[in-house]
Amino acid sequence: MSQLSKQKTIYPGVRFRENPNRKFNSKPDRYFFIRYRYQGKLKEEGVGWSSEGWNAVKASNVLAKIKESIKIGEGPQSLAEKRKVLKEKREAEQAEKERRSLENITFNHIFLNRYLPYGKNNRDEKTNRREEDLFKLWLSPVIGDLPLKEVSPFHLERIKKEMSDAGRSPRTVSYALAVTRQVFNFAKFNNLYSGEVPVAKVKMPNADNKRYRYLTHEEANRLLEYLALRSPQVYEMALISLHCGLRAGEIFSLTQGDLDFENGTMFLRDTKKRRNRTAFMTQEVKKILQAKAGGEKEDLVFPGRDGIKISSISDTFERIVRDLGFNTGITDRRHKVVFHTLRHTYASWLVESGVDLYTVKKLMGHSTIAMTERYSHLGNNTLQNAVKLLEKNLKPATIPAIKEEARIF
Repeated sequence: MSQLSKQKTIYPGVRFRENPNRKFNSKPDRYFFIRYRYQGKLKEEGVGWSSEGWNAVKASNVLAKIKESIKIGEGPQSLAEKRKVLKEKREAEQAEKERRSLENITFNHIFLNRYLPYGKNNRDEKTNRREEDLFKLWLSPVIGDLPLKEVSPFHLERIKKEMSDAGRSPRTVSYALAVTRQVFNFAKFNNLYSGEVPVAKVKMPNADNKRYRYLTHEEANRLLEYLALRSPQVYEMALISLHCGLRAGEIFSLTQGDLDFENGTMFLRDTKKRRNRTAFMTQEVKKILQAKAGGEKEDLVFPGRDGIKISSISDTFERIVRDLGFNTGITDRRHKVVFHTLRHTYASWLVESGVDLYTVKKLMGHSTIAMTERYSHLGNNTLQNAVKLLEKNLKPATIPAIKEEARIF
């Protein structure tokens, strides 16, 4: 096309060039140009093809507007500027359209299409299943069809009331509100929402979720005896939790590289709240783990089927607890024996043995001493014995005789 000459039209400043290789209405397609002076220099710009809707009249109208803008010093003073302005306008309109679309995005849409798929790739199956159940049962019926911007503390208070009326524990209600907060924060982080998080204005229910049940030495021995007969693997896991205070998830995650038999330690990485800590083996635990030693450093100590990490403790544990009658007649979950009771028992036994709370805190991996203080009452006997020991070493105080004249005031 560059070798073809331009032809004038009846409109001053408008020319065109024909391209025989492009056809429009059975004729060579025409490309139109406009020519004008800008800041003392002759300027020529391409406008467009006939096949794109351009003609000499339309090009002449565009040229007239540009000349008028140059004359009065306002508006786009070249076709390039005009195109830039139009482009910016289109982009602004598109941005506004997207903003309005985001404003109307519903809680259901974010949870089902963005938050839940993300969770399935980044959280364990048990957590995803529980959050999805809370969503289906309690969150979606109240706020699911609402745009995020319309979800208010009023709606969340309604969720709280409905869950409480249905007998759900304060802990479960708090969890549902926490999931709601996570969905809003997820939307904000991914630029899907820019407003406030309504959960911040809702008071969380008071939830005492602390477990108070711990095993006596006799109960622990009976439990371990039954576990050893039914499931050697569950027995070994239970023993490690009881002797070392490990959570089930920490046991599932143990690898061969985490075991240090020379120092009798286990390195626990990315535990609760993403903290690392060291646990110490008893001789019995050391024997169990040494029997399992071998393989590559990244190999799991307790692999599941096909070498995949176990996600939950076997039902065997619950069945044996039921058979032993540990939970018979108990309705308060805080007083029921579960696998986590073994970790709780470990801490309780430490305190009863006279170990100070700060040391127990470090061994348990608690983030604050307040978490450890739930065991403080178990150390009352130890504290009382300490005072008795102090009293035993105290000498009776000698009170000097007071002279008779000193009594007279």
